[in-house]
Amino acid sequence: MKLVLASNNAKKLVELQSLLAGLPIELVAQDVLGVSEADEPHATFVENALAKARHAARIASMAAIADDSGLCVDALAGAPGVQSAVFAPAPDASGDREELRRAQDGANNALLLDRLRGVADRRCRFVSTLVALRHADDPEPLIAFGRWDARLLETPRGQGGFGYDPLVWIDELQCSVAELDAQRKNRHSHRARAAAQMCTLMRDVWRS
Repeated sequence: MKLVLASNNAKKLVELQSLLAGLPIELVAQDVLGVSEADEPHATFVENALAKARHAARIASMAAIADDSGLCVDALAGAPGVQSAVFAPAPDASGDREELRRAQDGANNALLLDRLRGVADRRCRFVSTLVALRHADDPEPLIAFGRWDARLLETPRGQGGFGYDPLVWIDELQCSVAELDAQRKNRHSHRARAAAQMCTLMRDVWRS
């Protein structure tokens, strides 16, 4: 079964392909099918994931899966939350999509550190919501959640991952997310936890 992934993030595609590898499905990035980015006007991860999945399913005329994820910081009342990818103003940068994404990640991390300067409460969590639809008007979307509790560092550590990974410290693993290799990250992450729930839902509900 083919599903369009409602994202143009190449690293997210690789992660989800690995996490859903036990299912007889194939993920296809939406840009390969000519699907544009969907609007994400909502205040919650689940609403935005559903909007992205319906948009991709409608334009591609096939089943779809979407992830809406981000970092929620207790001291910032849950921010950056659904605005995690665009927390900071877009940087003045040029290059391909991945170069621009790296520049945005750097700006987001710098702004987050600035907002938390002198703040003692560094508790946070990565949140992932996965939504899968058999078609654009599917009245019974599959919805899975994953949460990964962490603390924010005062300086980046590690070269791996993307987004806020260099700033997010996992106590149980005694390292930042950016210091994890892909295998270890895929065993522990918020997206891994959501994907495990999604695998169960697809097997039980879709009989995949």
